[in-house]
Amino acid sequence: MGKLITTSKPLILKSKLLCFSLFYLFTTLFLALYTTLSQSKCFFRSSPSDPILNSLFNYPSSYGEHKYAVSTTRSTCSSPVFFSDYWDVVDEIENFRKKSRGNGRVLRYMQGNVGTFGGNFSNVKRFSYFNHPNDSIEVPCGFLKEFPISDSDRMAMEKCDKVVVVSAIFNDHDKIRQPKGLGIKTLENVCFFMFVDDVTLKGLEHHGMISIKSQEYKIGVWRLVKVAKDDLYQSPAMNGIIPKYLIHRLFPNSQFSIWIDAKLQLMVDPLLLIHSLVIKENVDMAISKHPFYVHTMEEAMATARWKKWWDVNALKVQMETYCKNGLQPWSPSKQPYASDVPDSALILRRHGVGNNLFSCLMFNELEAFNPRDQLPFAFVRDHMNPKMKLNMFEVEVFEQVAVEYRHNLKSSDGTTLKKMSSSRRTKRAAPDLYVHNGSCCGGCHKYLSTMWGDSND
Repeated sequence: MGKLITTSKPLILKSKLLCFSLFYLFTTLFLALYTTLSQSKCFFRSSPSDPILNSLFNYPSSYGEHKYAVSTTRSTCSSPVFFSDYWDVVDEIENFRKKSRGNGRVLRYMQGNVGTFGGNFSNVKRFSYFNHPNDSIEVPCGFLKEFPISDSDRMAMEKCDKVVVVSAIFNDHDKIRQPKGLGIKTLENVCFFMFVDDVTLKGLEHHGMISIKSQEYKIGVWRLVKVAKDDLYQSPAMNGIIPKYLIHRLFPNSQFSIWIDAKLQLMVDPLLLIHSLVIKENVDMAISKHPFYVHTMEEAMATARWKKWWDVNALKVQMETYCKNGLQPWSPSKQPYASDVPDSALILRRHGVGNNLFSCLMFNELEAFNPRDQLPFAFVRDHMNPKMKLNMFEVEVFEQVAVEYRHNLKSSDGTTLKKMSSSRRTKRAAPDLYVHNGSCCGGCHKYLSTMWGDSND
C-alpha cells in the first residue's frame, strides 16, 4: 500500500492565514473601489431592480428629439442624494397625501376681471402682500383674466390629485421628450401636462405626431394643453411663466408638483425626486443652485451682457427698486439658504401656504418687470412672511437627474426661428446707471459695495 500523505498543522494554519489575508485584501479593495465609484455619482438607488417602464412613445425619425444635448463635465457631489426603495416611496407618498388632505392653512386668492391676467399692480401694492399673517387676506395670484384652455383640459387638470409634472413649449421653441426611469406604478400616481400654443401644435402635426382636428392631444406620457396665447401676453416666455409659477392654481387638488423646462429630459422617477428632495428634507420647495452665480446682481449683469432681456434700462430700474426696498447680496447670514440665484429649470414643490405664497409673489414680480425669474427670487424669498422652507441642492445633482438639450434653432418647416427679443432693438440703460445724485452706481451702490467687499463704504 502507498504511503498516506498528511499535512502538518503549521502548514494548514499558514494556509488559513493566507486565505484570510487575501479575503481581507480583496474586501478592502472592493470597499475602496465602491467608495470611489460612489463618489462619482450624485444619487443612489437602494434597489437597482426597481420595475421600470419602457417604450413610452416612438418618435418619427424626422423629429430629432435627442439632438443637441448639452454636455457636462461634473462627476462628483458634495451632498449626494440617497433614494429610498421605489415601493416604499409609493406607499409613503400615498400615506402622506391622505394625512395631509384638508389639514393646515389655506391661501385665499384675489378674484376679479381686469384687463391683464395678473393685474399689473404697483410696487407699493405688490410689496404690501409680502407679509401674510392673516389667512383672510386675499393675495393677487393671476387669473384676473380667463386662462384660455378647453373645458376638457381644465377638468383633467382638476382630477390630478397626487403628483403633477408640468412643462410648456410656446413658439415651437423645444422638443417634447419622454421621461426615463419611471416605475410601473408611477403613471397611476403622477400626471404629466405640457402647455403648448398653435405654433407648437402645427410643428407636431408636421411630423405626424398629432392631428390638429383632435379634441385632445397626447404624446407618450404627456397630455398637451392648448393655450390661446393671443389672449394672454405678447411674450411666449411670459406665457410660460403662468404654468411655471401658478401650478398650484392650475392643479388645485395636486399636493406635489415638478416643473421642468422643455429643454430638459427627466431621467429619474418623479416620485423618487419628490420623496428625496422635498419630503425627506421637510421643505416647501427644492431647486438647484445656479452653476456660476451666487448674488442676484451677478445674474442681472449676465442678463444684460448676454442680451437675455432686451430692455437693459428696465433691468436697471428693477434692480434699483429691489435695492431700495432691502435686497442684500448673499452672505453666510442668509443660511440655510445656500445662494441667492437658482437654476430654475427644475422646481419641485409641496403645495401649501409657504410654497403657494412664494409662487404668487414671484408671478406678480415677473409680470411687473420681465420673465427672468432668477432676478426677483432672493428678494421675494427674503422678504416674504411666513418664510418658505427651501432646499437648494447641488448643481451636480441637477445634472444627473435631468439631461439638458439646446433650444430649437429651426421651426418644423425648416425656417429659422425668430426670438421675441430679436425683433426689438436693445434699450440701453439711462446715463445715470453708474452715477446717481453725484454718487457711484445709482440705487444699488451699497449692494455692489458689499458684494465686491468694499470696506471703505
